[in-house]
Amino acid sequence: MSLYGRIFAAMYDRMMAGTEKAGLGDSRHELLAQADGRVLEIGAGTGVNLGHYTDAVTELVLTEPEEPMAKRLEEKAAASGRPATVVRAAAERLPFPDNSFDTAVCTLVLCTVTDPEQALAELERVLKPGGRLLFLEHVRSEDPQLAKWQDRLAPFWRKCGHGCNPNRPTPELIRSSRFENVEIEESQLPKAPPIVRPARVGRAVAP
Repeated sequence: MSLYGRIFAAMYDRMMAGTEKAGLGDSRHELLAQADGRVLEIGAGTGVNLGHYTDAVTELVLTEPEEPMAKRLEEKAAASGRPATVVRAAAERLPFPDNSFDTAVCTLVLCTVTDPEQALAELERVLKPGGRLLFLEHVRSEDPQLAKWQDRLAPFWRKCGHGCNPNRPTPELIRSSRFENVEIEESQLPKAPPIVRPARVGRAVAP
């Protein structure tokens, strides 16, 4: 892991604090209230979502491929008092059998994974038929002018954001996957830079 990777993990919660307080935390809470049963969260980072799960979750499995993030995730999970298993794994290669989970969660993850189509395929694979995917992602803007700036600044943003792509067409990727009954609502990341402000919150069902 690079030195910047360790610095990024150490600074992540502080960098996101204003956005969380301005409304992102409320969006997380509303979305994750729908999670139940055996739940898988990919790219769980520093564990920002831990405090938003309800008692309807019977088992919580958190994946995180970045070691500095995973260590902080383990510490936060232990301090939260909520039993959770942390697994070091990439979203594109989930080490779980087919039909293993009732709910899958991804928040601000699909912007960073190397292969979002493969990550979605893996999520569909490990969900039980009828299992739900809950997602909250910043996305490519539908405003052509802003989208142009997202494209222009993408190389710079990827370096600053440790692999984050500001211009991923995530809604289209989800709609073109095998997931069914896709519901997507417009949202935004308050107080975030304009190129990563457009966001979408939604749900989809595994076939």
